[in-house]
Amino acid sequence: MMRILVFGTATFAIPSLELLVANGHQILACVTQPDRPQGRGLALKPSPVKSAALGLGLAVEESQDLKTSLARFHTLQPEVGVVISYGRLIPSEGLSLPRYGMLGVHPSLLPKYRGASPIAWAILNVEQTTGVTVFRLNERLDAGDIALQQAVTIEPQDTAVRLSERLARLGAELLIEAIGLLERGEVSFKPQDERQATYAPKLTKAQGQIDWHQSAASIDRLIRATIPWPGAYTDWHGQSMKLWATSFDSHNHTTHRQPGEVLSVSPEGLVVATGEGKLLIQELQVAGRRRMTARDFLAGHAIKVGEILRRR
Repeated sequence: MMRILVFGTATFAIPSLELLVANGHQILACVTQPDRPQGRGLALKPSPVKSAALGLGLAVEESQDLKTSLARFHTLQPEVGVVISYGRLIPSEGLSLPRYGMLGVHPSLLPKYRGASPIAWAILNVEQTTGVTVFRLNERLDAGDIALQQAVTIEPQDTAVRLSERLARLGAELLIEAIGLLERGEVSFKPQDERQATYAPKLTKAQGQIDWHQSAASIDRLIRATIPWPGAYTDWHGQSMKLWATSFDSHNHTTHRQPGEVLSVSPEGLVVATGEGKLLIQELQVAGRRRMTARDFLAGHAIKVGEILRRR
């Protein structure tokens, strides 16, 4: 069994953390980003990884100054570091701290989609497949040599959350396999092909804004790709309306209808004209209110055929 330092913050890292513990590896410390103010009251909330680590009885390090933390970790004599959805680059002096270096788990088939939002961009770019890569970190973003990779199919109704959950479980399994290979001296690292590298920067709030002149298929893809952040939204009576679940008819039956126009209203949803085809809104959320089905929304809100949903 290996002596491991784990660096992680987001939910994506939790299956790997749990599987490392279940397989008997010694987690020397779990390094995560500090508690952040969240919600209307801006109360401090721990990262998902901190909550999971404490539940597993692990030592947690909330690092404000990663270089200082790394200096202290020398005394722990780690054999390998694991970095998963940590949200910060590991300083160069930390890469060689563990005996076998630092392994990263990234939700794409590197060198494609390096960066913060590979899952969202894979959906937005209509990729048919994506995957998980376990690689050895170097000083460049997601550019280290590859230990293991496995592809998965992106299903037609996958949201970023649903796809992330599948990739997180797969990533945990690949990580355990890679550590086993590393421990036995059987791992073979392969350099990435820089000619194939693409990047997936973090999405901005503005990128969630719906342009109803786009096709229904494109808008549905935007909605699925931006769950939970930044969310796809439109304007309704001066309020921000976030869309959570939709389906679409790609055939353009909406001639002479304005993009964003509400074509029909029923408990099944709101049918809206787009630049090409029609979009059925099944779940939505008005600013300051809870997420709800179209049926629940219509029980408390009057929305009529002919109204126009607009860009904010």
